[in-house]
Amino acid sequence: MKSNNIVLDKSFDFAVRVVKLYKYLRYTIDERVMSTQVLKSGTSIGANIREALRSSSRKDFVAKMNISLKEAYETEYWLELLYRTEYISEKEYNSIFPECRELTNILSQIILTTKAKDSELSSK
Repeated sequence: MKSNNIVLDKSFDFAVRVVKLYKYLRYTIDERVMSTQVLKSGTSIGANIREALRSSSRKDFVAKMNISLKEAYETEYWLELLYRTEYISEKEYNSIFPECRELTNILSQIILTTKAKDSELSSK
């Protein structure tokens, strides 16, 4: 079910794709280490966004979003490594990597905007 929150929906959809990638890598190709790493970081993005949406303060919100951003960057790394080591094809890489990059861009923007608003409020 879709929410009215773009980053939450995109991160959940991305996590579903990561789980499917994990299953493919783990059970079809029998790759164990990198598949587990991409599973952990790729699904953690949305989990931390959900935590952020229920944060107790704006500072906590930014901290959780920063964790999500770090997880997204880590996921980019694992996807690039899987591609460069030929565990996933160029087509597969080009299918999933842009979604991860889109999440890093959205998260970066959310963090910057929130910090700018906080600066604005504290200077008044």
